[in-house]
Amino acid sequence: MSDILQQLSELIDQRKGASIEDSYVAQLHAKGLNKILEKVGEEATEVILAAKDCKQITTEGDSLGAKQALIKETADLWFHSLVMLTHFDCSANDVLIELERREGISGIAEKASRNKT
Repeated sequence: MSDILQQLSELIDQRKGASIEDSYVAQLHAKGLNKILEKVGEEATEVILAAKDCKQITTEGDSLGAKQALIKETADLWFHSLVMLTHFDCSANDVLIELERREGISGIAEKASRNKT
């Protein structure tokens, strides 16, 4: 798999302290956590809507444009999720390590093993 997530995570971490005139990432960080979370929520909603459009179009015919829209919206969600992670000094690699830890564990078993508080 490509190293693009790690590279993007590192770039986002570098840009969070850049000039807000030069960097969208710096603008988001300057506006604070609530703005970053707002963008993550907005992008998540757009992914859901694109997936619904993709499903509808898939059943009705040509779905190439709908699939491309879904891919683009998912890329936006991943980007903004990486911005959120850098706010907490976390990286894409931290998430990949967690996914690797879960490899081979059923989703049902993994969920049941979480601490309930």
